[in-house]
Amino acid sequence: MDIRQKWFSIRSYMPIPFLFVAIYFGKPNLQSIIFGYIFILLGESIRLWGVSVAGSETRTTSKVGGTHLFTDGPFGYVRNPLYIGNIIIFSGSMIAANAFIPSLPIFAFFFFWIQYRIIISSEENYLQNQFGLEFESYKKNVPRFIPRFTKYKGEHSFHREPEILRGIKSEKRTFQTIIIFLFLLILKLYK
Repeated sequence: MDIRQKWFSIRSYMPIPFLFVAIYFGKPNLQSIIFGYIFILLGESIRLWGVSVAGSETRTTSKVGGTHLFTDGPFGYVRNPLYIGNIIIFSGSMIAANAFIPSLPIFAFFFFWIQYRIIISSEENYLQNQFGLEFESYKKNVPRFIPRFTKYKGEHSFHREPEILRGIKSEKRTFQTIIIFLFLLILKLYK
């Protein structure tokens, strides 16, 4: 099995050990929880916008793939809005837990940077093979991680407007994780 495919299939579970370590070693206070949750809500807003366009296709774990090249919503500004949202959510989690253990945030940042680079290389290979020139144009005009200021208006064969209910349905697990994490932080705070 291609190692990139393995990383892709377990990508949703990789933050869990870091969150438990952050809760165990963190020293949350009311200010850290509020400030951290501002970041978490920002990251989740980006994710929700993205999955409101792409829907449950973003939740597949079996293999890299997709039926459409999404260029609407946040995908018109940056190619990987869900991964950007994840990084912001994870940063907010470290802030909320007040988990500034010297090496944890640094180790986690590099771990997820490597993980996303591996996964994205597989996803981009798939998109190149599946959508050819259409993906090449999109890739040339829309950055991987740093959003552009204007929306991509290139030629693309599939359009889908954001639909909030589609996004909420797809984000159930993420919402559950965010709520459980907040609950555990509050328990630790008032323990």
